[in-house]
Amino acid sequence: MQNRLTYSFIALLFILFTFSSCKKSTEAGKIIPKDASFVMIFNGETINNKLSWEEIRNGELFKTMYSDSSVTELAKKALDNPENTGVNIKKDMTAFVVQDTTGGYAAICGTVADATKFKAYFTSLAKDTKASEKNGINFLAKDKGTISWNKDRFIIIVDIPEMKNLNAMANNQWDDSTAMPVQEVYRDGTITAAALYNLSSSASLEKNEKFAELMGKSGDIHFWANAENLNSSSLGGAALSMLNIGKLTEGSIATGVANFEDGKIIVDVKSYSGEELTDIWKKYEGNAINKEMISRSPIKDVAVSFAFNYKPEGLREFLKLTGLEGFANLGAAQVGFTVDDFIKANGGDIFISMGNFSKKDSSSGIKPDFVFASSIKDKPSFDKLISAGNKVFGRGAPADMSYAVSNTYFSLSNSKPMADAYVAGSAKNNFDFIDKISGSPAGGFVNLQYVFTAMKPEVKGEKEIQELNASMAMFENVLFKGGEFKDGGINQHVEINLIDKKTNSLKQLNAYMNQMAILEKKYKQTWDGAVSDTTIALPIDTLK
Repeated sequence: MQNRLTYSFIALLFILFTFSSCKKSTEAGKIIPKDASFVMIFNGETINNKLSWEEIRNGELFKTMYSDSSVTELAKKALDNPENTGVNIKKDMTAFVVQDTTGGYAAICGTVADATKFKAYFTSLAKDTKASEKNGINFLAKDKGTISWNKDRFIIIVDIPEMKNLNAMANNQWDDSTAMPVQEVYRDGTITAAALYNLSSSASLEKNEKFAELMGKSGDIHFWANAENLNSSSLGGAALSMLNIGKLTEGSIATGVANFEDGKIIVDVKSYSGEELTDIWKKYEGNAINKEMISRSPIKDVAVSFAFNYKPEGLREFLKLTGLEGFANLGAAQVGFTVDDFIKANGGDIFISMGNFSKKDSSSGIKPDFVFASSIKDKPSFDKLISAGNKVFGRGAPADMSYAVSNTYFSLSNSKPMADAYVAGSAKNNFDFIDKISGSPAGGFVNLQYVFTAMKPEVKGEKEIQELNASMAMFENVLFKGGEFKDGGINQHVEINLIDKKTNSLKQLNAYMNQMAILEKKYKQTWDGAVSDTTIALPIDTLK
């Protein structure tokens, strides 16, 4: 029963990912408990337009899974045609996880298109389960799995008692050497499922304004993560609340929308906090990143570059909120400065960059250049920070780390010429990514093409070389910008840009994953000695 439920669960994940259709309204929140730790909703209508089920079926990943001897004929029936299960693939589908004191559970909820077909399919799937019916709801249950449905809706519950172990580890209570064997107790999935059919507005996300705002945004995938719910079950979190550390997760919710567009994947995330922390974010929101600090970088071949702007005064309010102001001042005083000195010293700009991978080290191969820079507001106060740093690190500082300082900038690098060059501002590089990441309090750039190129000489295996070539033919770079406080939360925007600008990114991802599956199959056969001379044609020419 457990294996059959597992494969059915996997099959339904395929179905909901590809075909589920979600209404962009709070209707989706009616079936989701308000204490859900994580929620994911797939827009099957848009996803199916971008990548059809037939394309997935024709891929190597699907064929490999389908041919696995452990996949039952009933699971294959669902994979052949999702409508064979009786599920209405044109209606809402939602997957979520709830953590509680007994562990946690995962659920998939959707609409029944044909109750007779649904009952026939899942009854055949779970022959050795306990069947029951109450108030028009049918149940098939055994151990960790429960399948339930009425004439309109189905809910599948999978118990996850192991989540209780996460709390034990978080509270430093988990010790394999002393732990006594504990008999595992399964939750009653019929009770859990029955409650979900009749969730009240106050017990669900139906009237949650943040959830409504999320579902009002167009997208292929919507997700919701509630860090406060995860933290609330931790006794360690309760202990830390004595220092108000719990303020960091109070009201902490992240919402996001992902879209697969031609040539790129776009993810927009909005983060919320509790009232007090929100007031700090709002009052001390950073300004636009300092573009001049980026152009000063002497690292010409950039692999990674990040820039931030913040208001140093916000640090004091943050420490007060968490109850750490006294500890921070006490620690700083030990090395000769105060929190006020730090605030007064810093101009609120930070820049980090790494690159120049062509440099080599005889012992470790690639030895990239690294630069960290900070703007200076008050030089005498910043000198106190430098003196404190020298006192703390002293002889323990890495031998190849050097810094340079002027009245305007401080730079730290693993190359003395680089540190000096940054402060001097002699480089004046007009990187083409600057305008793409500027305009917000935070921005970042990762040049995947350059990273892959630098890795190439270090990759020796034939399979690894082909995998790297496939990645080089697929991914271009990653751009990040955000940090603006708007409509009660902090907004972030991420773009994963691909080489092919004309093809939808979901189709490209499908082709890429299938290409990797072909390589895995080819070289597994070679290692097993079955077809060592077999050549399998790749769908994309990457052998360049």
